[in-house]
Amino acid sequence: MVMIYRFAGVRPDRLAASAIAAVPYDVVTADEARAIIAKNPETFLRVSRPDAELPGLAPDDDRVYQRAHENFVALESDGRMKKDPTPGMYLYRVLQEDETFLGLCCCLDVEDYRKNNIRRHEQTRYDKEEDRTRHIEAVKAHNGPVVLLYRNGEGIFSFIESLVNQSSAPDAEVTTHSGIIHQIFRITDRKALDRLETCFSLVPALYIADGHHRAKAALNVVDRRIAAGKNAIGEVTRFMGVMFAHDRVKIHGYSRLLTDLGTFTQEQFLNRLKDCFDVREYGPVDGKGYNIPPRTTPPEKFHVIHLYLSGRWYECTRPIDSSLPPLNTLDVAILQKHVLETMLGITDPRGDPRLQYLGGARPVSDLERLVDEGKYQIAFAMQPVRVDTVLAIADADGVMPPKSTWFEPKLLSGLVVHTFK
Repeated sequence: MVMIYRFAGVRPDRLAASAIAAVPYDVVTADEARAIIAKNPETFLRVSRPDAELPGLAPDDDRVYQRAHENFVALESDGRMKKDPTPGMYLYRVLQEDETFLGLCCCLDVEDYRKNNIRRHEQTRYDKEEDRTRHIEAVKAHNGPVVLLYRNGEGIFSFIESLVNQSSAPDAEVTTHSGIIHQIFRITDRKALDRLETCFSLVPALYIADGHHRAKAALNVVDRRIAAGKNAIGEVTRFMGVMFAHDRVKIHGYSRLLTDLGTFTQEQFLNRLKDCFDVREYGPVDGKGYNIPPRTTPPEKFHVIHLYLSGRWYECTRPIDSSLPPLNTLDVAILQKHVLETMLGITDPRGDPRLQYLGGARPVSDLERLVDEGKYQIAFAMQPVRVDTVLAIADADGVMPPKSTWFEPKLLSGLVVHTFK
């Protein structure tokens, strides 16, 4: 069973929220974050991506994490962010085009993560995990929420939805440049909070949708304190999460980019690829789209991977072996086994510097640009995984390759922060 906790969040007031709220740290590069900071010095990226302010230093330099701490302290000292007077919980609502996403923001116990009551479906990357561990300890805060799913049953979502009606004014509201509206509602009613805690005490497991590195880093902070003989009780043993019903989120694919083709020429690579895939030139794609529609039919019976090489898109397909367990039938698993590992020798997708990732909510044109500019030699655009497949893999203690899923909604940083000592 899962324990959820109230906490007194540190939040910007209504007038400051739009300036402070920022995209997640891991969806922008340091250069992109630097450009945002130049236009808006109030942005929370100064806390979540301090390396953008110190381009002359290595991203893992101690002074980078110290800058994050200083910038967060400045937000509180200037009164732009304040801690709520009493513990509560928060509703996080996202209005995106014709869809509404509604999640419950609360604290979760690192021991539930350790015991696998909070289940993960992806491997973390060593460098990203270490970065967030040091960042959390330096700032003494969980400033980016872990996004989790719960199986929608027993009327939990209906009750959460009932806590916000059409006339409820949000405690904070931010509209992004793309028109997506993010709203925060603070819950302080004791009966409502008691009922929420009771509801989730009956939930056998939560599933991490986004924030695997942040969750593991929260556990690392506790374990390192224990190993050093330091205080590891109270708020530090909890991390901030936002929980959504499993059937009320969306998934995109997560693209891969490679810096080289190993010992292959481009022609040799395509010919070798044909040993395990049917490879056909796809033709032009909609660069504004987040996904490339399969042309193979019926697509649900095939692995479908699109690759971009030397200005051309190709569709690579092979039949799905339904006798295999769900984990082995994932497109990303097939790509890892037959292409990245067998052909290119990339046996560690968590740490190999030749392999990079691009989130699925970026337009396809971004992949084309990165290859066309010569930063990478090849890009792989992946199809989205079904939510039920992700939960089934997590329940079976399966671990998907890193960056297998891109969940929506993507939540902003800086609207609610959980602090500890």
